[in-house]
Amino acid sequence: MKLLVAGDIVGKAGRKIVRDGLRHLRRRDDFDLIVINVENAAAGFGVTPDIADQLFEAGVDVLTTGNHVWDKREILGYIDREPRLLRPINYPDSCQGGGSYVATTASGLDVAVVNLQGRVFMPIIDCPFQGIDRELETLSKKTKFILIDFHGEATSEKMAMAWYLDGRVSAMVGTHTHVPTADERILPKGTAYITDLGMCGPYDSVIGIAPETSLPRFLKGIPTKFETAKANPWMCGVIIDIDEETGLARDIKRFKLTEADLSSP
Repeated sequence: MKLLVAGDIVGKAGRKIVRDGLRHLRRRDDFDLIVINVENAAAGFGVTPDIADQLFEAGVDVLTTGNHVWDKREILGYIDREPRLLRPINYPDSCQGGGSYVATTASGLDVAVVNLQGRVFMPIIDCPFQGIDRELETLSKKTKFILIDFHGEATSEKMAMAWYLDGRVSAMVGTHTHVPTADERILPKGTAYITDLGMCGPYDSVIGIAPETSLPRFLKGIPTKFETAKANPWMCGVIIDIDEETGLARDIKRFKLTEADLSSP
């Protein structure tokens, strides 16, 4: 089983590189499931129903999010109606939407996708470790194929979660920092891991924000209105190969696509 998982989409440039990138990648390979984080897809903050629908139409199977999930108020009703758009499971139960989804591949295999959010240097919500334990009690009875998107700031927290889950899930990928890490690996008990997928968005930027609107905060402490950048978009993520007998990972490969890559034969 082959999964394609990509990092946080940032703004219009990110949405375009994802649409073009998926067409490019699908010409070369077949994927059983495509999962992408969309918490910055709407001008850098949140996601709208129209954007979510466009990404589903482009071939994305499950959309994950994080701490910006509620930034666009119009998503509130939509996330209750659309189970393929996730919010972190460790938000309070009273929040709209759900934190996991079991997708069925074209070959008939069930794959669970779970969205988690960290607490180190992040808004304080329920414990992600206790949250995933409760979720796995249910999901492990439904399928042995389980993918976790852990949306967190601290590399230590992401690594701790990966070791906690090693052998219990097929893969755990980190999102949120928008910078791709080079530590993709298979952990000893068979879980594929990477600390951060990076973003699908403009890398001539400050993690997706136009430098001219970000720099004043660093230089003078003056609040400015952030605007998403546009130049040099990349699509970053991983391709994970899962053993269909064991549900554990055989391989994980990092990829980066630029506009130049998409124009090459």
